This record gives sequence, C-alpha cells and structure tokens, in this order.
Amino acid sequence: MSPNRVCALLLAMGVAVGASAPAPALARSRLMELIDRLRGATMPEGIAKSNGRIEATQVDVAAKYAGRIATLLVREGDEVTAGQVVATISSPETEAQLRGAQAQVLRAKKSLAEAVALIAQRRSDLTFADADYDRGKELVGKGFMTKQIFDQRKARAEAAKAGLDAAKAQEEQAAFAVQSAEADVQRLQAVLVDLVLRAPRDGRVQYRLAREGEVVGAGTRVLTLLDLSDVYMTIYLPAAQAGPLALNDEARIILDPIPQYVLPATISFVAAEAQFTPKSVETAEEREKLTFRVKLQIDPKVLKKYHRRVKTGVRGMGFVRTKPDVPWPDDLAVKLP
Repeated sequence: MSPNRVCALLLAMGVAVGASAPAPALARSRLMELIDRLRGATMPEGIAKSNGRIEATQVDVAAKYAGRIATLLVREGDEVTAGQVVATISSPETEAQLRGAQAQVLRAKKSLAEAVALIAQRRSDLTFADADYDRGKELVGKGFMTKQIFDQRKARAEAAKAGLDAAKAQEEQAAFAVQSAEADVQRLQAVLVDLVLRAPRDGRVQYRLAREGEVVGAGTRVLTLLDLSDVYMTIYLPAAQAGPLALNDEARIILDPIPQYVLPATISFVAAEAQFTPKSVETAEEREKLTFRVKLQIDPKVLKKYHRRVKTGVRGMGFVRTKPDVPWPDDLAVKLP
C-alpha cells in the first residue's frame, strides 16, 4: 500500500473516532464551560455572586462523666437518628455506689417503719397516762388519793406526751432519711443514664475522637456529628452588595463537582460588622476590601431528599439578588437531580 493511501486511511479513522466521541464527555465539557462562564461573566444588574464552600452545623457528643468506653456503635460516615445509642461508658464505681444507695434506702425505710411503730406505742402510753391522770383528779378531790400519788400520775402523763412528740420527730427524721437516700439513688441512676451516649439529633458521624477501651474524662468529646438539616454556604460580599440583601430572600448555589444543578437556598444571615475576606475564598485584590459574611441556607426539603449526597467542604458559587424584583437568569433556574 502506498504512503499516500495509508495517510488517507488514518485521516478517515481519526474523523470517525472524533465523530463518535462519547456523549458524557461532551456534556461534561459544556458544563465546565457553563461554570466558567458564570465565574467570569459579569452578572446581570441586581445579581451578585461570590465563591464559597458548603458547611454544616457540627454537634459534639461528649462524655458527661469520666469512665471507660465500653462500646462504640457507629463509624465515621454512618447516619444516625436523634436518640440513637452511639456509645456506652462503663463505670463500675458508679454502679457500686448505686447498689450502696439502694441498700441505704431499704435501711431508711426500715427505720421509718420502726418510728411509726414507736409512735403507736407512745400514743397508747399517753392515752393510758391521760386516763389515769383524769381519774386521779376526781380521787384527789374527794380525798381518796394523796397529793403525792396524784403528782406522780401527772408526771407520767406529761412524760408520755413528751415521748409521743419525740417519736413523731423521729418519724420525720426517718422520712427525711428515706427521701435523701432515694434522691441519691435517682442521682446515681441519672449518672448511669448519661453514661449511655445518644445522638442529640439526626446527622452523620463526621469524626470518631475516641476508641473502645479508652478512658475518657468528663467533657471529653467522643464523636462529632454533622446536622444534615442545617447545611449552608458562606460567601463574602462587599458592602455595596451586602447592604441591600434581605433575610429569607431567595439565593442560588452551584457546586463545582455538579455544575449542572442549581440548588435553592435562602439568605439566613448577614454579618453586622465588616471583616477581611478569608484568603481561601476570594482573590488577593478582593481581600484588600472589607466585606460582609453572608450565609446561604440550603432548602431543608432539598436536604431531606438528598441527605445522602450532602458533603461538607465542597467548593462552589453562591448567587444572591441585590434587587428582589429582578428575575433569576435561565442559567440560575433551580435544577435538581
């Protein structure tokens, strides 16, 4: 075959291969063109944009009391629901104290029962002494009883009354002892309840900061959760653009990994004081200007539907309207998977 015919054949094969380029690659190229255009293009009047990254509220699950981690039931990346047990802490000392407090309750209740029985006995003694004293009044008045014997009956009646008062005081003291012992039991039971760590809200395990078998102190963080219902993007805008913004106004978010989608959001926060823009977000020229932090809250309904796809730290762009009556461009119309 001649060299000219070989070149012609290779040229034809190259054209054929180019014509059959995979559609996903072409679509990806167009998407990148879109995001590049949105980054570099001048936005319509009334629309402002800024770079940012996705963040979520972090919730720490910490040990309230010291102890040894007995079980750690979740791994990083696991999704948990509010109230779910995520770890348990062992504290044999607390368990022993609880058993001692429960025994003290039984002892206090026994003392209370004895005090009640003693009151019954003292009341019976007082009844007999009062009756004897009353009879003595008649007898001594008629001369059938000496004054000495009558005074003895009177003293016994007064002693019986004092004994009854003392028994009642002993009953009150025993009742207080029961309440104190039961309160101690409740306190130790509450400690044991707090040794079972539960997720405070729905979320995803971001970090495991401790391992099974480790001894942790009071207040030590064991897990860090991401609240997937509170996801937002933080952007920074100059005063001229941040000033007209209204809370709860609509916003849009486009993420670098999925530029084909436009996420709905709302403005949930605008900083009251200006600050320098973080180096990781804006260009060097813009860092020389004071800007305001703006928080774009992603729609909770969208988060609930796509919570498994939510990832923090993803870079993207946020768009806001400085004029609420300006319509969103077609490129920023909400588009979800």
